[in-house]
Amino acid sequence: MSDVTIETARPSVWRKMRGNTGALIGGTLLAAIILIALLAPLLAPHDPIAQDLSRRLLPPFWHDRAVPEHLLGTDHLGRDYLSRMIYGARVSLGVGLGVILVSGAIGITLGLIAGYFGGWIDMVISFAITTRLSLPIVLVALAAVALGGASLNTLITVLGLLLWDRFAVVTRAAAQSLRHQEFIMGLRSIGASRMRILFLEILPNMRATILVVVSLEVANVILLEAALSFLGLGVRPPTPSWGLMISEGRDNILFDPWLIALPGSALCLLVLAVNLFGDGMRDITGPARK
Repeated sequence: MSDVTIETARPSVWRKMRGNTGALIGGTLLAAIILIALLAPLLAPHDPIAQDLSRRLLPPFWHDRAVPEHLLGTDHLGRDYLSRMIYGARVSLGVGLGVILVSGAIGITLGLIAGYFGGWIDMVISFAITTRLSLPIVLVALAAVALGGASLNTLITVLGLLLWDRFAVVTRAAAQSLRHQEFIMGLRSIGASRMRILFLEILPNMRATILVVVSLEVANVILLEAALSFLGLGVRPPTPSWGLMISEGRDNILFDPWLIALPGSALCLLVLAVNLFGDGMRDITGPARK
């Protein structure tokens, strides 16, 4: 009977997703960007870091002086802009995934422990969460990256250690609700270990909630990476990053505004896709829809 229930429940989730415009549009855009990032070596027409000063600042295809070999033109060092845009998706998605893995591991673990055990353990972890919330993320990230040196690994580590609080808050609340459920009480009565209860019973029952938090946090991470790269404290040149491309193009904003408009539009599109998908998943998996 349980097998039948599982098999009939799965298609209903997909039907709800197809019926949710935000989730459908956001999921489609996000899947397309992920596919472009994965296939970057095949899709990029040129080496994204190869310079040709004789072809610097060529305009995009809609301009009269456009060159067919460079559909989106070139930057101030003669690098193909389309290739850098394609590889820039890899950096944004890679940073987003790396930070979510670090922050999610920290926040989910602390939230599970605080919500399940309660008492003084909950008080200590709640104090840690409050302390983290009192810290301005951008200023702390700027100071940490400036001290540790601008690199992709440093950026992922710093942001991962700063963005775990939302995972902890959501996981703690869910664990507090689940620890009094009958199936958890039954597992305790038969002597199941705490590790099994926490990570094999409670954690799988909050996967929908965690998925929503992940989708919303990714957008925040992508914007933070772009902001730090714009300030010169993100990824190092000549690594193609949309935030870095915006920073490099600001000197030519009056004469070649497309240098900022193109990576800025790509960044907005990616954040919009993640937010639409996250909002749609929240509506689909929320308690009101179950």
